[in-house]
Amino acid sequence: MEKEFFKGKKVLITGHTGFKGAWLSLLLNKLGAQVFGYALNPPTSPNLYDLVHGEKFIESYIADIRDFERLKDFIKETQPQIIIHLAAQSLVKASYKDPRFTYETNVMGTVNLLEVARNTKSIKVILNVTTDKCYENKEWVWGYREDDVLGGHDPYSNSKACSELITASYRNAFFNTGEKETNEIVVATARSGNIIGGGDWSQNRLVPDFIRSMQAQEDVVIRNPGSTRPWQFILDSLFGYLTLVEKLYTEDQDYAESWNFGPGDAHNKSVRWIVSELCRNWGGNASYKIEEKKNEHEAKFLKLDSSKAKSRLDWSNVYSLEEGILQTVEWYKAYLKGKMARELCEFQIDEFMKIKNLRGK
Repeated sequence: MEKEFFKGKKVLITGHTGFKGAWLSLLLNKLGAQVFGYALNPPTSPNLYDLVHGEKFIESYIADIRDFERLKDFIKETQPQIIIHLAAQSLVKASYKDPRFTYETNVMGTVNLLEVARNTKSIKVILNVTTDKCYENKEWVWGYREDDVLGGHDPYSNSKACSELITASYRNAFFNTGEKETNEIVVATARSGNIIGGGDWSQNRLVPDFIRSMQAQEDVVIRNPGSTRPWQFILDSLFGYLTLVEKLYTEDQDYAESWNFGPGDAHNKSVRWIVSELCRNWGGNASYKIEEKKNEHEAKFLKLDSSKAKSRLDWSNVYSLEEGILQTVEWYKAYLKGKMARELCEFQIDEFMKIKNLRGK
């Protein structure tokens, strides 16, 4: 990714008040972009968006992605060149509790965005960020490739598979027709692994659950300790997205497809392994226990094959999983000792970019 590419470009992030959106908006600001955001109020208190004082470097609009007219007015007013779509109901457990909201947000939210976009001339690129859980999970030991069957057992995973299909339909029907009268926006989707990093306070997510338990001086309670996922540090994932966005912008329709941004085999670890590493890095009496009650269905084994991103985008993870866990723990420890969240994020972004350059990735 060229460091100067985003300088002066108008980038809209939907879902900018979430964990990933807050990191991304700060990163784009450091890269010189003019950043806009459209999202609901932050979902938790505390939350990273408020802590990094997002209103000072982003033009933020608080509204629902399901509200077509308000979304249309905002995009008409801001005239973005690039849209990175993160707005979603993003938790598996929450999707069991409220499947209707999950589908309305993740499915119709995608339709609303793409429908507004096809009538907005300023837009050149849209990246729809979905999930590694969008595949029909067969519990096999090899990684899913971008052309494997989509599915999803729970409402969250299934709604994200629907979002993938909607994006492909709009791309083929409206954005890549070769006809002069159509708005040939370049549209792609990104599917990344389980993200870890500082500043996440989501409910029913492993790292935030761990941090809350450490603050309360209690054992962290884990569900499904044997479940294996492709874990990666947040900046590895975000730099993958931005590398793809640049290619979409400069190479036109050649990259307008679906992309996996998952780690290598060494990052595929069980929940038990991850929480053990968190405890080791935290130190003291940090420990965990396993929840006894039966939980809603979640896939036991999930792995991504990211060969395409590695070969065509020259993308791969900069940090090992152990390094990513260490960075995450150090962020929370420093924050709980009084360090400013924005200072911590910007320091980790700078360090990540230095190491990325040193390792030639």
